[in-house]
Amino acid sequence: MKTFLFSLATIFAMGNTTLANSIQNDTQSKPSLQIMNENLADQKIQVAILLDTSSSMDGLIDQAKSRLWNIVNTLTTLRYQGKKPSIEISLYEYGNDGLSAENGYIRQVTPLTSDLDLLSEKLFALRTNGGSEYCGQVIQVSTDELKWSKDSKSMKLIYIAGNETFDQGKVNYIEAISEAVKQGIYVNTIHCGDDYAGINGKWKDGAEKGKGEYFFIDHNQKIRYIPTPYDVRIDECNTRLNQTYIYYGAQGAVMKERQVQQDVMAEGVSMENKVTRTAAKANYSYSNASWDLVDALDQKDMDWKNLDKSTLPEKYRNLSNEALKKEVEKLQAERKLIQKEILELNQEREKFIQSELAKSGDQETDLGAAITQAVLKFANQKGYVQEK
Repeated sequence: MKTFLFSLATIFAMGNTTLANSIQNDTQSKPSLQIMNENLADQKIQVAILLDTSSSMDGLIDQAKSRLWNIVNTLTTLRYQGKKPSIEISLYEYGNDGLSAENGYIRQVTPLTSDLDLLSEKLFALRTNGGSEYCGQVIQVSTDELKWSKDSKSMKLIYIAGNETFDQGKVNYIEAISEAVKQGIYVNTIHCGDDYAGINGKWKDGAEKGKGEYFFIDHNQKIRYIPTPYDVRIDECNTRLNQTYIYYGAQGAVMKERQVQQDVMAEGVSMENKVTRTAAKANYSYSNASWDLVDALDQKDMDWKNLDKSTLPEKYRNLSNEALKKEVEKLQAERKLIQKEILELNQEREKFIQSELAKSGDQETDLGAAITQAVLKFANQKGYVQEK
């Protein structure tokens, strides 16, 4: 579980925006279009990541860049009564001197969102800066601010990562955690340091009070990447996959640019990281119906008659509605085939990685096994199972 923590902490350490700030407000405020898919569950998997971005946490951010898509891929394997739950992730930063002292040096970076490119963009933009770390207060703020599901079968998880003592600040962490638990939100703690300091610093107590898991990690440990014979083929699939998108709407072209930029950011960490992102893009949780006509094809609320064709790529602007719909349907069929190919290749890739890890005996980078053990431990308690 130590590795899981390393991975989850990893996942979510990157944050602000790289594209226009106007996108942020548009994306975060716009409700998702309703998907017409009978295999989607009413339940949600909601994860809030609370990251210490004080000056000592650069290693945590570096780890986060390499694990985001691994975590997303693990979450997408979970099913509730055979159906796929919605996945929403929120990111907070705390303990950063660049934030408002009045607000406890705390900032909501993203709300609970299914926009994975937004999440990636924000995570990659996080920067560290000094700080006082108030764990109790950031738990309280995230509990109060976020739109947590009222469904008792939804998975609601807080992961808080940091390295200072857990009981700093004006908000009592025990009271804050108690309120979260009352709402069915389980609090997991990630101490960036050794076990002894984590226990003495109340991090373990925080997890116990929150009915969650306690982890301690070396946040400065470098990630080991394992190249596989499947990486190049998956990356080629990604190029083809990106060509199946037709942007629309006032922000459509910029959103498409953001998608490409997040591919570049992932590759900047490693080719393996980009490949893992590609696998996530082939999963159901990666949907861009608010700006992509192919994803919007299966949405209830899509208004095709009043579509502003001037916002489309130039090659589609003069098509009739009927001709445009045919083009979108054609690309949808093509995308499904590409996604299927990616997922099949990724299965073989994961088998190769597990085999290499078994040969070396190295467990610290055994992401699949570590994350699966930790996530599924809680998921099983809520009646979720992993789809093989």
